[in-house]
Amino acid sequence: MLNGFSPAAATAFIELNAQPVINSAAELAEWDAFVAAHKWQGGAALHVDTGMNRLGISAAEAAALAPRVQHENHGITLLMSHLACAEIADHPLNASQIRLFRELRMLYHGVPASLANSSGIFFGDSAHYEMARPGAALYGINPTPGRANPMRGVVELTGRILQVRKLEQGETVGYGAAWTARRASRVAIVALGYADGLLRAASGTDRKPGGAAIIAAKRCPIAGHISMDLICIDITELPDGVVHRGDIATFIGDRITVDDIAASAGTIGYEILTRLGPRCHLVYRGA
Repeated sequence: MLNGFSPAAATAFIELNAQPVINSAAELAEWDAFVAAHKWQGGAALHVDTGMNRLGISAAEAAALAPRVQHENHGITLLMSHLACAEIADHPLNASQIRLFRELRMLYHGVPASLANSSGIFFGDSAHYEMARPGAALYGINPTPGRANPMRGVVELTGRILQVRKLEQGETVGYGAAWTARRASRVAIVALGYADGLLRAASGTDRKPGGAAIIAAKRCPIAGHISMDLICIDITELPDGVVHRGDIATFIGDRITVDDIAASAGTIGYEILTRLGPRCHLVYRGA
C-alpha cells in the first residue's frame, strides 16, 4: 500500500494481508504500535526519499534508523525509493538518487531493496535490486522516450460509429464551431467522449490538429471539440461508401499508441490510462 500506514485502517491490512509502505517517522511509530498490539508479522516497506521530495523519510533519518532495523523487530521487509526523472535518461538527478540509495542500502544488510520504476529498469544493474516496480510500461507506454518503444501495447480503445454525415464546404462541426470543412467533407460520429476518458484537449480544430482514430484501416483526424459522449472523425480521405453505421473506430491500438493520444492532448500516457474505464465496456483477453 504505497501511500502509507493509517491506524484507522489497521485491521484492513490484516484482512487483506497487505503491507504498508512507511513514509515518515510518525507512521513508523504507529506501525510499531500496531505490530506490538496485534502480533502481526505481515511486514512493511520503508520508503526513503532520495530526491523526489514527495513521500518518504529523509536519507539522514534512514541512516539513523538502520541500526534499529538490524537489531529490533520493526517488521521491515523492503527498503525502497522512487526515481524522479527516470524517463529523462541523462538527467543528473538519476545518478544522484542511484548513488544515495546504494549507500543507504549498505546500511540495511539483508533487507531486500527496490528502486527501479518502468524507466529505471532500463538503467541496468545500477538500479536493479531484488524488486522492480514497472507501472505504465506494462500497458504499453514507452519507458524510453526518444528511443524505440521496447514494450508491446496491450490496451485497445474502440467506439462504434453511430452515423456518417456529409458537409458542404464552409460548414462547421461540434460545439463552438471549432472545425470548418475546407471542402466537401464526410464525418463519422463515434459513441465515445470525454466522459469515457478521452481528453477534450485532444480535439481537432481550425487552430490546431488533434488526435486521430483508425477507421477502415486508415488514420483519420478528430474534427471539432470532443463532446461528453460523442467524437466526430473526418473520413473525407476514405472512399465514399467504405464507412457505415455500426463500424468500429479505434482510438488506441492498431498503430495508435497510448503515447500518441497523450501527445495530441498535451499530457502523458499515465493520465490517459487512469481516465479510461468507468463507462467503457471492458474486455480482458488472455486473462
